[in-house]
Amino acid sequence: MAKISIDDSLCTGCGLCSSNCPEVFEVGDDGLAHVISEKCDSCDIKEIAEQCPVNAISVG
Repeated sequence: MAKISIDDSLCTGCGLCSSNCPEVFEVGDDGLAHVISEKCDSCDIKEIAEQCPVNAISVG
């Protein structure tokens, strides 16, 4: 299973990741995206990471 992380110093909280895959990402009360699960059968996490406008999501 891939390790998913979000760089808080880069994240702008735009919500693109959480709208595309709410099973893995959510925007918290702090206005930043957070990883809530490392697994999703219906989303391509690497593709979502590539779509991040500030490249804050890492999948390794």
